[in-house]
Amino acid sequence: MAEPKVLSRRAVNRALLARQLLLDRPRLPDAGPERAAQVTSTIEHLVGLQAQAPFPPYYGLHSRLDGFRPDDLAALITGRSVVRVALMRGTIHLVSARDCLPLRRLVQPVLERGLRGAFGRQLAGVDPAALAAAGRSLVEAEPMTFRQLGQALAARWPANPPAALAQAVRAFVPLVQLPPRAVWGQAGQSVHTSAEHWLAQPGPGQRGTAPASPAELARLVTRYLGAFGPATVRDVQAWSGLTGLKAVLEQLRPALVTFRDEHGTELFDLPTAPRPGEEAPAPPRLVAEFDNLILSHAERSRVISPAAMQRVSAVNGVIPGTVLIDGFVAGLWRLDRGRDAATVTVELFGREGSPGPGAERDALAAEAGRVLAFAAPGPAHHVRFAPLGS
Repeated sequence: MAEPKVLSRRAVNRALLARQLLLDRPRLPDAGPERAAQVTSTIEHLVGLQAQAPFPPYYGLHSRLDGFRPDDLAALITGRSVVRVALMRGTIHLVSARDCLPLRRLVQPVLERGLRGAFGRQLAGVDPAALAAAGRSLVEAEPMTFRQLGQALAARWPANPPAALAQAVRAFVPLVQLPPRAVWGQAGQSVHTSAEHWLAQPGPGQRGTAPASPAELARLVTRYLGAFGPATVRDVQAWSGLTGLKAVLEQLRPALVTFRDEHGTELFDLPTAPRPGEEAPAPPRLVAEFDNLILSHAERSRVISPAAMQRVSAVNGVIPGTVLIDGFVAGLWRLDRGRDAATVTVELFGREGSPGPGAERDALAAEAGRVLAFAAPGPAHHVRFAPLGS
């Protein structure tokens, strides 16, 4: 049997960027239902967008779709076509209505494992099924913040901390955050109801659905490879928070292709997924805060070096917007809006502020200008290059 082909780090990088729509941006139709359908299908192709904060998904889609406008996503949120819900790794993701409950069922063990680790002792003596049913009834009767939910539950479980009770409901029941939260140009508290109630979809009726089948897990893994591959078993597990996926990839092996990275580690991939090669050009990109491009692999050097990851993750626990140059994270960016002007500041690692004159600087300035036109169309616009930390 022939040895698997070795993919260089740059080749793996280009494959990832192609699947993340960060090499060539698809153009959205000018109008009509096809436009909304393409935005939704992009969210589904990416298996959701990381969404701990309300607005990074807007920038994530803008970086990937030519012609994307804030109203494109805002209309999907208010129209109940997409929702924000706790999913992979127990973090909030923006996903389509079609994906919400199927994905939540697959990662349910992740949510419950996280609950036991963080709040297990504080929930002593509480029956999980009874708590889930009580919480579901409350939020379906009237959407609630977590504080309101915890206070309401404490009337029945006074010996347990209200915050722990509310977090348990979050783990047991797929709670979605409702508009106007995360609607562009609006503000609102994080109030929740069940996904089944909001989407008018049938639910389990009670806590305790059957575990995911091997076929369902296999579909999840193949979707991950389509958006993030080629990848290792550890990569899939780091993205999803699930364990025991080696058996799933072994089951899939006859339908997959395998490679080795430069260190000899086995990579799994879909046979027809794009792998444009290490020489494919990678234009500069401004990547959103919390973007799954950065967070969805155990081995992140395909897009960010360990040294750069230390600098990125050291910013108050927030994953800031990052700058891609030649396909790899080379700095940070931020948008500052004032009454009369808006500025995008680009801070590059290992540079004394501004890149030198030429094509790289022009391309970065164009990307920054594109963000300004998207996010702040009214005020005067400025692009600033600065040393990191200035």
